[in-house]
Amino acid sequence: MSGNVVHLYKTPDPEPDSGGSGAGQGPTLTIVTDDTPTPTDPTAPVLPLWVRSSRAIRRAVTHEQTRTAARAMVRHSLYVVGGTRIVARRAWDGRTAARYERMLRAAEAAGNMEAAAEWEERGQRFREARHRRRMDLLRSPQTAAKGAAIGAGMGIGGLVLLGIAMAVATKHPADVVTPLMAVIEFINLMITIVRVVWGPALTIGPFLALLALWSVGAHQKAAPQWTLPASARTGAGEPITPSIVVKALRDLGIPALRKAITEMGDAGAAMLSPIVIAGCGVEVDVTLPSGVSTVEVQGRRRKLAENLSRHEHEVFITIPEAARTVRLWIADSGALDEPIGPSPLVTDETLTADYKKGRAPWGQDLRGDAAVLSLYQRHLLITGLSNQGKTAALRALALWAALDKTVEFRIADLKGAGDWAMFEGLATVLIQGPADEQVVQATEMVEGLVEEMNRRMEARRRDPGTVFVPLIGIVDEAQVAFMCPVKDEDGRPYGGSKATSRYFMAVRKVHNQGRAVDVLMWEGTQDPTDQNLPKLVREGAHTRASLALGTESQARMALGDKAVDGGAAPHLLRQGLDKGTLVVASDGIEIPAGQTSITVRTHYIGDDDARAVADRARALRDGVTTLHAIAHDAAERDPLADIATVLGDAPRLRTQEVIKRLSALNHEAYGDWSPVDLTRVLEAAGAEPYKSDGRMVVGRDRVLRALADRDADGSASAS
Repeated sequence: MSGNVVHLYKTPDPEPDSGGSGAGQGPTLTIVTDDTPTPTDPTAPVLPLWVRSSRAIRRAVTHEQTRTAARAMVRHSLYVVGGTRIVARRAWDGRTAARYERMLRAAEAAGNMEAAAEWEERGQRFREARHRRRMDLLRSPQTAAKGAAIGAGMGIGGLVLLGIAMAVATKHPADVVTPLMAVIEFINLMITIVRVVWGPALTIGPFLALLALWSVGAHQKAAPQWTLPASARTGAGEPITPSIVVKALRDLGIPALRKAITEMGDAGAAMLSPIVIAGCGVEVDVTLPSGVSTVEVQGRRRKLAENLSRHEHEVFITIPEAARTVRLWIADSGALDEPIGPSPLVTDETLTADYKKGRAPWGQDLRGDAAVLSLYQRHLLITGLSNQGKTAALRALALWAALDKTVEFRIADLKGAGDWAMFEGLATVLIQGPADEQVVQATEMVEGLVEEMNRRMEARRRDPGTVFVPLIGIVDEAQVAFMCPVKDEDGRPYGGSKATSRYFMAVRKVHNQGRAVDVLMWEGTQDPTDQNLPKLVREGAHTRASLALGTESQARMALGDKAVDGGAAPHLLRQGLDKGTLVVASDGIEIPAGQTSITVRTHYIGDDDARAVADRARALRDGVTTLHAIAHDAAERDPLADIATVLGDAPRLRTQEVIKRLSALNHEAYGDWSPVDLTRVLEAAGAEPYKSDGRMVVGRDRVLRALADRDADGSASAS
């Protein structure tokens, strides 16, 4: 009963012969509050009239329709008041030099002395012109009187001459005054009309004036927010204008900024560059007044967005080259929730790739322009929370690179959900699974990259002009490898971030020297910490991208301090709603001048479309045998069987290609092989290489026939 008035009243004692159940029990006390329903039982006590009246008044006052009507009445009344103020302000600005003074103060506050001098000169010209008008106004009565006397004399004389001409023509002397009398009657008619209209005009005129003032106030929304209808109070979809931006900045809660804007008046818009359309939003640069830092504005992103009638994720604040300037990109309401369309990899079946000179179509930036990324000799790191589109973003780049038939892939998918299954027959190594066994295989795969890098470095040392095909190692869900507790026979851990960690050290070695010989490392990891993404590894990536993250500290781990200090904010992306939207820091993508990062909305390529793109990539190649494990025990290898394995379904392969695949199968056994070693093994088995189109190749049928003959001989010997 909190907030209600309590009433006590006595019910009379029932008559003894009434037969009521309460007979003889004496009077009772009843507690009544404002919330007590009015009794409908005839035998129930009747509430006092003043209680029932107070209830009715309370319900009428608090009813939603009453409140809506009251807001409407206040709103429309304030529209008139606001319209009067706006019209008065416009009249004052038109008659005085106030606007020039405001613009002058704004230019001085912005430190633009050239503009300040120009506005001062304009104000002086306005004052001189105003002085001339006033002097002309002082002389105008005398001039007007002279003009009226001359005009009246000439007019009357003209009418008399016209009357004389008419009298001569009609031979009636009375026609001399006919033109003059016609003019007098016309003037009398005008006076009569004015006399009739003047009364109603005096009555209606004030109402028309109030209507005009109301119209101005309604157009400018010159009423408090609480009086506006619910739809108007949200401001959703309201176009961004200079006055809206200035008001949003003024109300940020930064005293120095508010004071400077207040002193500049409406001319606070002088802080703004022209507002330009940029994709699904607008962009504007704001030159802050002295005493206001860009960090203060960046730290109030949510409040600024709300002041602009936007959600936090619809406003991005970056720092351009100009000093004391912030760049605002403000999205159209709801625009970032709309899809951006399919990838060119899906829509253009003729699209090919050029690893060295081309750029991968990754998505769109906030301006709506295509976001394309160069992969040439750049290590890559993509991170983010789980289920935000990390694998899809990483796989989209790999699918584009696969359309360049010279690129070799070695992939370890430590999630094992089949997201990379379409690379069967494209990647020379494809490891899938989250278990410790797969982590061991992934570690040995990366160590194989290191061995291949060293072999290439040695070949480059012997022949500086040697050119190598691109080799890209991909580890998806790399945090599984870093967190793996398994140790090898020598007690060295596979995971961890110390110098004894096999995976960590292998990645570091590839980062240090791999790009020089086109051996690259791409990693995807989630929820970065110092434990599952060591600092030396994340800083070794040339291209760093992040989807939605939980904290600013994680954003700094993912992109680096410089990018976050420059406005990169993946931790402000909405988990689950901004899937596929990532912040990229890289020299491989075009970033606006002065910025350290760019926000990209990536194209989503589903599994079916990914398989279709992979099929096109496979058609460009001679056939790739995909290994699902790294072989061991070089001493027990069967070279002829391994040759048959790497040939796969290809009818023939060049000898150099066979050697490269053997090295990927087991570098310890075949890493030092030359064409002579391959020929020796094949000739001994009766499957020697032969020339096809001028190149030495290994025939699959010959190798399989040699294996069959050898197995048959072995069986015969055993029998």
